[in-house]
Amino acid sequence: MTKICYAVKEIKIPRKYLRSRFIDSVRLHVKGGTGGTGLPKFGGLGGQGGCVYCVGSENANLRQMSKYRAKTISAGHGEDSRKTKIVGNPGSDIKLEVPLGVTVYREDGKVLGAIDKEGDTVIVARGGPGGKPDNNFLGHFGQIHHIRLDLKLIADIGLVGFPNAGKSSLLKAISRAKPRIANYPFTTIKPNKGIIQYEDLRQISMADLPGLIEGAHINIGLGHKFLKHVERTKLLLFIADVEGFRLSPNHTMRTCLETVLLLNKELELYDPELLNKPAILAINKMDLNGAEEIFGEVKESLTNIHNIIDKIPEEIRPENIISFEDIIGISALKGSSVEELKQLLRKRLDDLAEESNPDIIEPSRLLKKNRAIVRERGPQIT
Repeated sequence: MTKICYAVKEIKIPRKYLRSRFIDSVRLHVKGGTGGTGLPKFGGLGGQGGCVYCVGSENANLRQMSKYRAKTISAGHGEDSRKTKIVGNPGSDIKLEVPLGVTVYREDGKVLGAIDKEGDTVIVARGGPGGKPDNNFLGHFGQIHHIRLDLKLIADIGLVGFPNAGKSSLLKAISRAKPRIANYPFTTIKPNKGIIQYEDLRQISMADLPGLIEGAHINIGLGHKFLKHVERTKLLLFIADVEGFRLSPNHTMRTCLETVLLLNKELELYDPELLNKPAILAINKMDLNGAEEIFGEVKESLTNIHNIIDKIPEEIRPENIISFEDIIGISALKGSSVEELKQLLRKRLDDLAEESNPDIIEPSRLLKKNRAIVRERGPQIT
């Protein structure tokens, strides 16, 4: 008797860390409701078609949108007018809860709106008008669009650095986040967001984003998936390895100073406006031998960068040099100077809030304003 053997292919289940991947872009098909038909004999009006909205919610995420894959999200149709009900009811609206930081794009690239706060609403597909005298009592179709929800993390601080510079180690040391940490590049393959908690209950959010490599501005590596998240942060925190960085044996070894200038150039090539954001440089792994000497050289070079910029190789030389508010040496793994950095970040964010607050006026300007008011009113008898 001949035995038949069947080959069974082993199906490997992805690790849990990879299955719970971060989603920052979703494409949806949305359709507004059709307006109801009017009743010309009695002057009846058809109901307005329902609309499709995106509504901002703190607890939402784009993974929830996967249930709409290959489906059309349709709002309700308006009710037709009839003898027993002259004015038809409007169609039911659809409200999609989306996370804060989402920008809604139409299929032709037009921006329909951005959602930055809880409760912010954007109409993505309007319902058709109901039948009335202006349209011969014929209800119209609603709008139909393919839209893209593009998420850009909203955080107070964005970590910028090359792979394996210690960004995730710093996030773990300074906040309550638990990012994946290992001694190899590209440990972080999805953005992590941590909350820095202070003794007086003040909270500051910090985003750890996938590491940059040379050419990120033209989408090499994780490219735009990283860089777009920097746009919504208030403060940039550059993290540089004191020993420099080398992606692979086929790549050039970059010194600590060169990695900082390369980060500067990648941001500049992606969006020059990013260089206007306030920035702090933290040089990591200061527990290594010879780190203090390298730190001193880098700090001095950045202080007098315009005197030495011509000596930097042209391929890594930025046209506009970012100005660092502070340069500090830390050891994220050992916890050295982490508390000092924590207080420094708070101070810089508070200074930024005061500068951008329209209600805060310089004392000299306030004095002139009050004197002008007194002169206009004239003396008063009290």
